[in-house]
Amino acid sequence: MKNQDFIELKDLEVYQLSRKLSSIAWKIFCRMHFEDKKHIGDQFLRSVDSIGANIAEGYGRYYYLDKVRFYYNSRASHFEAFIHWLELMFERERISESEFKSINEIAQKLQIKLNNFIKATSKNARNNTYQEIKS
Repeated sequence: MKNQDFIELKDLEVYQLSRKLSSIAWKIFCRMHFEDKKHIGDQFLRSVDSIGANIAEGYGRYYYLDKVRFYYNSRASHFEAFIHWLELMFERERISESEFKSINEIAQKLQIKLNNFIKATSKNARNNTYQEIKS
């Protein structure tokens, strides 16, 4: 019997978007030459994969503050991946303009969802703390 109040990790849109971006990052990485993989590809791939990994780890934590800490790490990895590495790959002509725009569109959607996810989790933490104090 499934718990109707529990949303599985794979059903969270924020996690689905992070996995989609990981898949795209992997395809870009696989077509790179060795030197590009070594200097820029590996860092890009690790930071993109870290987004979903931190969401998953945070979602598995029991305490809200632990959850939020991992979601903040996820957001920092998002910035590293898309504000830094993706823009460098575009500047260095390792990805096309259409790829850059397409990835950025998904990344911006993820950024909004991730910020909302952090906000909702933080709000739940405050509400539960208040209820515990009140009891």
